[in-house]
Amino acid sequence: MAEKYKFLNPVGMKEGVDTFPLAPRLDTIDGKTIVFSGSGEADVVNPLWERLNKDYPNVNWIKKQTYTTNPHEITEEEKKTCDGLIQGVAW
Repeated sequence: MAEKYKFLNPVGMKEGVDTFPLAPRLDTIDGKTIVFSGSGEADVVNPLWERLNKDYPNVNWIKKQTYTTNPHEITEEEKKTCDGLIQGVAW
């Protein structure tokens, strides 16, 4: 009889993740409240922020910025009251 060996999977057990459906697209962003949450170097994030404000002056922008690899958490109040979110990491 051949010997049996027991091995552990080096990949490990992957935990499940919660998934959520995408929000419906906005017809327009004029008059909407959009949270801009950028993290990373200011010389990358700030020009995008300035461009968005210039190109979309009728949007109520809320800027949240960090200089780490983790973007700001969006508060429960912001989730309830904002119409959209732009979030990214730029280095």
